Amino acid sequence: MTAPTQPLPLHDPRLAEHYLSLIGDGDERGASELAVALLDGGTPAQRIIVDLIGPSQARVGELWAANEWSVAREHSATAVNERVLAVLAARTTIRPSRGRITLACVDGEWHGLPARMLAELLRLDGWRVDFLGASVPGRHLITHLHQTGPDAVALSCMIPTRLPRAHAAITACRAAGVPVIAGGRGFGPGGRYAERLGADAWAAAGEEAVTRLADGWPPPYVSDVPFLDSDSFLGDEEYTHLVRSRPQLIATAMSRLPATYPVAHHYDHGQLEATAEDLGHIADFLAAALYVGEEQIFTDFVEWTEGVLAVRGVPEAALRAGLRLIRDQLIDFPAAIAMLDAALAR
Repeated sequence: MTAPTQPLPLHDPRLAEHYLSLIGDGDERGASELAVALLDGGTPAQRIIVDLIGPSQARVGELWAANEWSVAREHSATAVNERVLAVLAARTTIRPSRGRITLACVDGEWHGLPARMLAELLRLDGWRVDFLGASVPGRHLITHLHQTGPDAVALSCMIPTRLPRAHAAITACRAAGVPVIAGGRGFGPGGRYAERLGADAWAAAGEEAVTRLADGWPPPYVSDVPFLDSDSFLGDEEYTHLVRSRPQLIATAMSRLPATYPVAHHYDHGQLEATAEDLGHIADFLAAALYVGEEQIFTDFVEWTEGVLAVRGVPEAALRAGLRLIRDQLIDFPAAIAMLDAALAR
């Protein structure tokens, strides 16, 4: 589409369409110029982040899931959005007036853009923000806390498979005397897993996190869900077994796949690699569900995976075969079997 002479209002869908076309084409300069024009025209930087960059990134994920965009194009668009955020940050100078906050993605969480957006929103609200980036090992996070003494830690987790590491980080932060606000869809509907893992608060989106941190922080920790201490994992023994035996589970499933799903006899190298990766995801999401004791983590993942595979021409039978191959190796683990059966039934 032709670029408008003047930036359209943020609520105009044509603006979102134009911006998406810019980041989809890897046009870093064009996307940055558009954001700067909006800023110079009086649109607050917060609104550009929340109403333009955020929705565009969500749309990027949807286009990848629908197999309309490649991984490379998705990565390129994400990189452009990160650059636009940097340009906005360079043009908005706010003197810190609240306190200091450490913001990080939990160990193994590589979706750093949502956390980067929150970092800018907090900075614009007067916080001094130490943004540590994606996949921060817990020991390095705690070292940073001891060195800087922040007023709070914000932890981002977008994928439930990182919940065990999120639990370790939350526990360590609280032991260091620093309250934790958690965010990201990995913590489940309404942040239910964040509470169970001991976070002091949870926020569904960046603006909500800004509001919660600005209003009576830290909050008293009150939850109807009991804190998940080391003795209360509903799937502790099963979780440990699954994590330790993951390589063997995948290798055995791959060796048995052609007999269970004859089409696999004709898979090329790329298809075999993709199948092994998918089996790994099945094991990882099952482990996370066992760790927290939440079947929905696994069944939601399987439902989402079915849709992603369908648009890539992979039949449902292939996914069902993979689930059964994992199930056949876990017959002595009732919680895992129940979750796998629920996914197969769905």
